[in-house]
Amino acid sequence: MDRAIFDRMAELDQTHWWYTARRQILSAFIAREIRPPAGARILEIGCATGHNVPMLRRFGTVDAVEMDGESRVTASKRLGIDVRDASLPELVGVPEHHYDLVALLDVIEHVGDDRAALAAIARRLRPGGRILLTVPAHQWMWSGHDVLNHHHRRYSRKALVALVRDSGLKLDRIGYFNSILFPLAVAARMARKLTGKEGKDDALPPAPVNRLFAALFGAEAYLLGRVPLPPGLSLVAVVSAT
Repeated sequence: MDRAIFDRMAELDQTHWWYTARRQILSAFIAREIRPPAGARILEIGCATGHNVPMLRRFGTVDAVEMDGESRVTASKRLGIDVRDASLPELVGVPEHHYDLVALLDVIEHVGDDRAALAAIARRLRPGGRILLTVPAHQWMWSGHDVLNHHHRRYSRKALVALVRDSGLKLDRIGYFNSILFPLAVAARMARKLTGKEGKDDALPPAPVNRLFAALFGAEAYLLGRVPLPPGLSLVAVVSAT
């Protein structure tokens, strides 16, 4: 991603409704659907500014890797750990057969060879280990936001299922999330296309709006994995080695 994207993330990741509610949702989902063992070894690949790591630490000891140098420095200072430099699919220096959970949160859409990347990640799992994977959904939602973030693709549910299976992995669960606000997101993205303001969707909204969106999106913490959610902006999958 562009340097400006990482800098903006560092400014907003503790306050913007998307980040705060998403962590709430994923924390509840991990506790309910994955249930890592006590003392789990966890790896986050593509940790960016490190904003997900404190959430993941609720479930075990967390290692983190990030390819962008300045973001590695930011994350290391925030977290008090050595965030390592490793890119997909190589993952040089990341031990194999070591982790109970690997978190890949809106990362694999940045990788050219997503199949090779997933296969490489699977080799880092201990027996019984799992991958938590989130990706942006719906190729028809492609916009300037994806271009600025250096995405290679967005995923349909069918495409994500095929990717997992073609990588020689087992799909344990898949579903949409960020569904409650999806109609509003579609309308907003279409409006930006018409007005030539694509990609300008990361500003912190006024506090009342930010709280409202956080509450609406955060409500999915109680729903995801319990009931099938309608199409949303994102897909989540739980994957294990066969």
